[in-house]
Amino acid sequence: VFFQFSAADGWESLMGFDISPESAKQADTGGNPLETLLNKGKANNFFVVQAVKGFQDERIDPDNAERSIRSLCWMLPVLEERDKNLLVPRLARSIETAESSEVKDAIERNIAHLPKIYEALIKMDQFAFTFGMQAQMAADLVSNPDFSATEEEINALKQGLGLRTPSEEFWKPIGQNTANLPIEERINLLAYIVPCFGSNCASQKEALDAFVTGMKPTFAAIRSKCPEMNEADVQLLGTELLAAEVLNPGRSTREEYASWLAAFSAEELVEMLEERKLIRVDAKEELSAYKEA
Repeated sequence: VFFQFSAADGWESLMGFDISPESAKQADTGGNPLETLLNKGKANNFFVVQAVKGFQDERIDPDNAERSIRSLCWMLPVLEERDKNLLVPRLARSIETAESSEVKDAIERNIAHLPKIYEALIKMDQFAFTFGMQAQMAADLVSNPDFSATEEEINALKQGLGLRTPSEEFWKPIGQNTANLPIEERINLLAYIVPCFGSNCASQKEALDAFVTGMKPTFAAIRSKCPEMNEADVQLLGTELLAAEVLNPGRSTREEYASWLAAFSAEELVEMLEERKLIRVDAKEELSAYKEA
């Protein structure tokens, strides 16, 4: 048992054998577990473990991504076995469903940064922010090609999670204006925003400012066109539109974005919302199918 939990990672074909003499086995027969523990070693108990040492992968093998990723996680501190079991299938699925090699390259590069991420995540309330949510947050970050775990990004992550006092000009209004979003969508939004803080580019800083200041007018425009849409959907659609058009530097100016948004009909906005929701549903179903395969 000790070997299993202290050195299981990196070992294959792990087997244990009890080769204690008959006298030791007889002494244990019918014994109280506590008494057996207290008398440990007095009856010549003897156990042998056999295992084959595995080799850690240097790159992720696309044909067996899950095994490769688990191999790369063997020596990482901070992460518990539980975290790896939740995280690895998500990363493997990200690689299998990616349209280019950018995601695989990002995961290979960013796996080493997982301890930094989890040092923040483990401080969260585990009932409000479950281990599964932590794994999803970590997976979304390390699979993002723009993420590099800079000090600015980790600080942004902690502010977004509420582990540090949120900045008045950005994180506080983000929290106030997305209060109705489902937790899964807030995780998705946070993972999309945090890598933007890794750039020292002035245009990216301007894009972040345009995003946060554009939330209220965007939500107001959606409400005026779709008065029956609930607040959670308004916030989901609004942040999605802003992230797509404003958060990427050079894609749209504030004026271009306002004109683009004004051109949509109520029917088109509802259709975009349904398509966006379908992405989350499909992702959950694909992950479940992947785990069961």
